[in-house]
Amino acid sequence: MSLPEIVSRADWRAARAELLVKEKVVTRAKEALNAERRRLPMVGIDREYAFEGGDGKATLPDLFEGRRQLVVHHFMFAPEWDAGCRSCSGFLDQIGHLAHLKARDTTFAAVSRAPYPKILPFKARMGWTLPWYSSYADDFNEDFEVTLERDGELVERPGLSCFLRDGDRVFHTYSTYGRGLDGIGSTTTLLDLTALGRQEEWEEPEGRASAFGAPAGSERVRYHDEYDEYDEYDG
Repeated sequence: MSLPEIVSRADWRAARAELLVKEKVVTRAKEALNAERRRLPMVGIDREYAFEGGDGKATLPDLFEGRRQLVVHHFMFAPEWDAGCRSCSGFLDQIGHLAHLKARDTTFAAVSRAPYPKILPFKARMGWTLPWYSSYADDFNEDFEVTLERDGELVERPGLSCFLRDGDRVFHTYSTYGRGLDGIGSTTTLLDLTALGRQEEWEEPEGRASAFGAPAGSERVRYHDEYDEYDEYDG
């Protein structure tokens, strides 16, 4: 077995300091990339998609639950499967308390092609309470390129898509697939994919969050049981 070299505490600190310089470079590069992502153009969604969830039939605007942003996890669960994808399940297991996203006017939901009667028992087995919808009767998965046709067969792939609501209009702002989901799952990493970001004052482009009435994120952080109607947006 190959293990790290054993050194003195002083040597470890020197090596750690050298690595920290490189880590800071990566952090700054990620911040610049996130800002570039927030500057991406967006596409208006004019099609009326049909979903089924815990409250019955739903449209894409319904998935926002009155908030301005929506992050959809394209969970791999084909109609003919008896259970959801193991890797997608591992991804959902690491999602934190949704109150922190909601306080930033952002809803998180999973969407799969499997019929909702198949999703419901699997969701209960996994112990998840987050919103999960079926797009079984719709082309949502195909339109957002997570269900693809290869050699005459439909193939599933995991992904995340972000949407922004401005009044009655819904816009698609970003999608990522496969390895693009690596390292994502915390509140901040999910917000980094969205058009409004973490809603911090230092983020670029300036004024993006305030234009939608969003407060600086860190100043509004609470324990998840302390958020109330005052802390969430009017939608």
